This record gives sequence, structure tokens and C-alpha cells, in this order.
Amino acid sequence: MLRIVFRVLSRLPLSVLHAIGATLSWCVYCFARGYRHRLKENITAAGYEQHLAAAIAESGKSLSELPFVWGAPIEKVRAKTRVQNWEVVQQAQEAGRGIIFFTPHLGCFEIAGQALGQRLPLTVMYRPPRVASHQPLFEAGRRRTEAKLAATNLSGIRAMAKSLKAGEAIGLLPDHVPRLGDGVWADFFGRPAYTITLSAKLQQMSGAQIILVFAERLSWGRGYVVHFMPFDEDMGGTPEQQARAINAAMEKLIALCPSQYFWSYNRYRQPLPPKRPAASSAPAEEK
Repeated sequence: MLRIVFRVLSRLPLSVLHAIGATLSWCVYCFARGYRHRLKENITAAGYEQHLAAAIAESGKSLSELPFVWGAPIEKVRAKTRVQNWEVVQQAQEAGRGIIFFTPHLGCFEIAGQALGQRLPLTVMYRPPRVASHQPLFEAGRRRTEAKLAATNLSGIRAMAKSLKAGEAIGLLPDHVPRLGDGVWADFFGRPAYTITLSAKLQQMSGAQIILVFAERLSWGRGYVVHFMPFDEDMGGTPEQQARAINAAMEKLIALCPSQYFWSYNRYRQPLPPKRPAASSAPAEEK
């Protein structure tokens, strides 16, 4: 059913999809108390409360644009995407040590992934959707380029390490909340946030260069501008220092376009415990 809905919506102009998303987001904000409280609390604590109205609308656009990004003809999507500062990536490629792209929940990160996957070998870590029946749709949308997908498990980590070793690029969302044991507490806009340590470990292991990237959503459905910026923070020596350095870089990136950060994301929640391995159905040996 969802595939049919996406197929129909993908035929609409991007401006119409954005208008639908903005309208629905305002409805949710007005009637969903938990959503309203988290969005308002997060954006106010970060010091961007003046962008609240715009952030509400942009939050809805980030969902309503997916049928276009994943379902519209790829040439049409490319025509709506412009890249700036690509020379930052070219310089990193010349070093030949691999590249780690960091993009937070800012702008249209699906477009950022597509723009990269069209231009260089890329492996992107992703978390499968909670509803298993949605996975084929999500994977098909993210496989529109030559980018490879790596699940958030041990095999996915190995795939990303292998890509870096080959001098290729990987993409990570450094501001998602990892499971307990996979991160450390570090300040994010002045509040403790459980922050993933994998990105720093991969960088130390490979010596890869880190580049910040986000796809700015233009008004009135005019498309997207993908921005690239070098990572200039001092990583430090401890996991806590490294996590804080990464969060500081994300703060600077978000400051460029604060209304398009996904402030309703529950960034400050307690991490979930690690998944337990499935119990074996084989009978235990007798002793």
C-alpha cells in the first residue's frame, strides 16, 4: 500500500509535496503534545527559538519530499540538485586515504547521499525501518545510485572499514542515538547527549579525512543545494573528547541552516540496551 502511495505522490511537483508536508506538520504540532513539547524544547535550548515556525514546516517537508527523492525519475531529481564546494571532496580524494562524510539530521540527507553516490564509490550506514514491510521501499529508494548500504550491525561495520581501507568513502549520521555501549555522553548544544563512538574509531583506524555535508532545502520546491565543508575540530585522545569534537562540528553545521534541523528527533533520550542474540532452538547437550 505504501509503495502505491509513494508512486502516486512522486508524480506531484516538489513544491506541492513540500506544501503538504508543511501543513501536516503544523497539524501534528498543534494536536500532538509530545511532538510539540520535544520540538519546542530542543530548538529553544539550542538558542534558535526564533526559527520555531520555520522548523515546524521544514520538519514536515523532510518526510513529504521522500516520494519525490525516492520515486521521481532520477533525471528529474538530479535537475533539482546543485552541488557547492566539490573541490573539498576532490582534495580529499587525492590524498587516497578514504573519506568519512558526516551529515546530521539536517536538510534533506537523502539527497546528500544521492549526490555522493552519483559521484564516487560510497558505502552508507543505515538503520532498517521498524516496520519490516517498509524495508523494500526504503532500500529501493536508497539504491538509486551505486551507493552500497551497510546495516547497523557488525557486518555493516566491517563493510565500512573495508571501503575505507580501499580508499573509498562512507557516510554516517553522527547525531543519531546509538545503543547502550556503542557511545559516550557528550554535550550537544549544552546538554548531555549519548553520542556514537564508531565514527571516531573508523577515522583513527583508517586515517580517512572527515568532510561535513548537508543538502539545503530551497524554498518553493526549487530543489536542493548540497554543501561540503572540511572538518576542522581537534578530535582529542579520549572517546569523550572525540564525541564532543564531532558534536561541535555538527553544531556549526546546523548553525548555517537551523530551521532545517530535525528538532523533533529525541536526541537526548536514554540509549536502548543492546539487542540480545536470538535464543538457539537447538536442544542443549546433556552433561
